Amino acid sequence: MPRFLYNSQTSLNETGSALVLIGALFMTEIVNPPLLQTETLAGGDRFLDELPEAELFDTLLASQAKAVTALEKASTQVQAAISGAFTVLLRPNSRLIYCGAGTSGRVALLDAVELNPTFNWPGERIKVLLAGGEESFFEAQEGAEDDAEAARKALSALEPGVDDVIVGLAASGTTPFVLAVIDMAKAAGATTIGFSNNAHMPLVTAVDFPVLLDTGAEALAGSTRLAAGTSQKIALNIFSTALMVRLGKVYRGRMVDMRVTNRKLQNRAIAMVADIVGCGEDLARQALEKTGFDVKHAVLVARGATPSEAMRALKASDGILSSAVRRMFG
Repeated sequence: MPRFLYNSQTSLNETGSALVLIGALFMTEIVNPPLLQTETLAGGDRFLDELPEAELFDTLLASQAKAVTALEKASTQVQAAISGAFTVLLRPNSRLIYCGAGTSGRVALLDAVELNPTFNWPGERIKVLLAGGEESFFEAQEGAEDDAEAARKALSALEPGVDDVIVGLAASGTTPFVLAVIDMAKAAGATTIGFSNNAHMPLVTAVDFPVLLDTGAEALAGSTRLAAGTSQKIALNIFSTALMVRLGKVYRGRMVDMRVTNRKLQNRAIAMVADIVGCGEDLARQALEKTGFDVKHAVLVARGATPSEAMRALKASDGILSSAVRRMFG
């Protein structure tokens, strides 16, 4: 599991940990954005607090469904963002860096922490800049999102450059912490992506690849953890998974680069190898045991390769299993 670093003076130690969370304790900039659609109240004859239980449930469920509709409308933009990030992340020293505040930052963090166990994406190549630091994940640090200077210090410590993909999330599209990160990232030559739930806002006009998640007014006015937050979670699920698929982390619909760290995952790995190769579970287990429970290597071994042959084939194929299979077995 990644270690979380938090420093109330907004300094940063580089330790190679999977995530770096930067503290932002003081408001240094205040903006007065125009009225945002996420701050308005979704239409209806009655307010939430006036609804009987069944109708309250139906109203909230319907508001969540707007997240899926927003993603459908943003399909072209999301695909463009995936393609833009993929081009950069093919490079061996490239990094994916998320930034956000409040719900958006916590959504980003949830996505980031899954990339290493699910796809074996190196910890040093995924960073999260969360306004307010680790404490913001457990307790809201509302003033932190306004601290643009903390954001600049945080990103500066990571020394961003052309091998970085910076993804900013802000439902409002106006969050100073996120905008400061994006501005500095662009100046450093990084590829920038922005997810916002409000149109024509600074975030979507500043980035290379804007994604508008038009969820409209919230059932609970201003509570962007609802439709807006759900849309961001779905968007990052799609974004990061599609990226890992294109980067060769998936083979025949299986997460063949996953880290096998417990009994459940051992059983999953055995079933995975058996299914891909078309062999029995005993042979799949033997292949996995010979390869340190590395699924990619085990697939090749189960098909008849020696562990050393499997290692050489994958190395020659840049770790992409489909290429290694063709190289060894045609």
